[in-house]
Parts: sequence; structure tokens; C-alpha cells
Amino acid sequence: MSIEVGTKLEGKVTGITHFGAFVDLSGGVTGLVHISEIADNYVKDVNDHLKIGDMVTVKVINVDKDGKIGLSIKQAVDKPVEATTRPSRAPRSDRPGGRDGDRPGGGFNRDRGGRPFKPQPNKASFEDKVSRFLKDSEERISSLKKNTEGKRGGRGAKRM
Repeated sequence: MSIEVGTKLEGKVTGITHFGAFVDLSGGVTGLVHISEIADNYVKDVNDHLKIGDMVTVKVINVDKDGKIGLSIKQAVDKPVEATTRPSRAPRSDRPGGRDGDRPGGGFNRDRGGRPFKPQPNKASFEDKVSRFLKDSEERISSLKKNTEGKRGGRGAKRM
């Protein structure tokens, strides 16, 4: 029997390590179920989920050139369709805190730290954008310096 990627097989757990479990497939072929492929939730200890001698259904996820077989228990379990699809979300403008150009002030943009978003005209040249960036940057730096120097005593303060 040839082992191909994607096939589901029955196997018996023959060994458990801190990094996974070895599963004996038919014909003396052994594969490894990595600890991350045992269950959908976090697995701290393999022994909490598997015991030597357990019969498990596994899916072949890779076969290396040197004969190593990677197996997965969690991928062998068929999940219901509704669990794999994400629920639909309301359009961004309908959600609280979303951007909406129809509201006064243009809404809020989280990328700008919650400050009101002011739409800029699309016809601004590159030089205008750079000068606006430099102006905003200088204002922020001076504000930070003002706040931190007052708390630390400034540059010229003497320590006693």
C-alpha cells in the first residue's frame, strides 16, 4: 500500500514523545503526528490526549524524500461547514466607530490615534504631502519633548 498525501488512514499509537506521537500504519510503516497536529486547541502534554495502543484516524500531510511521514489527527476530523465559514459583517460605515463620510467631521480613523479624519483633496502634489507630513511630525516631536522634559526636569536640570 502506498502512502499518499491527503489520504486518511487508521493507525495505532506506538510511541509518545514531548513533541508528538508515533503512529504505526499498515505494513510496518510509521509516521509522526506532531504535537501541533493532535487537536484544534493548545496541547501542552501529548499524554493528555493520546495513550500508547490507541487507535486513531490520521491524515497524511507530507511524505519526505527520506521516508518520513507527517500525519495529522486534527485534519482527519471532518468539520461542519458552518464552523469553517466566517459570519458576515456589517459594512464598515454601519459599525460603531467605523468611518463614514456623511457624518459631521468625517468620522474617526483609528490609524490617526482617534483624531477626527479630515479628507484631503486628491489633487495634492507630492511636495504638499511631504510638507504636511513634516509639519505634523514637528508638532508631534515638540509635544513629546514638552511632556517628557517637564517630567524629567529638562536637559539643564542639576541632580543632587
